[in-house]
Amino acid sequence: MKPHVKKGDTVIVLWGKDKDRRGKVLRVLAKDRRVIVEGANEVKRHTKPTQLNPQGGIISKPAPMPLAKVMLICPKCNKPTRTGRKRTPDGESVRVCKECGRDIDK
Repeated sequence: MKPHVKKGDTVIVLWGKDKDRRGKVLRVLAKDRRVIVEGANEVKRHTKPTQLNPQGGIISKPAPMPLAKVMLICPKCNKPTRTGRKRTPDGESVRVCKECGRDIDK
């Protein structure tokens, strides 16, 4: 089954400490059914000094969250929405907003 969100989409978090937070999808891990959202589900990592980070210390970074716990924000109607799929005359499959009925992938 294809994920309902893609990298770069704006989503709203439906679960956890960041519930109702909007953010951009940084990465979709389709095999694990997880997604990484900018500014949501942040975890602290204690790191040793390296050449890339000579200071070391505590770094905050986003962690993966379940794909089912985010909902796509339609770029046209700006509402959280479920998505459907439809075929274009070219034979491509595009995502469609269930709220307003317009294509999302354009």
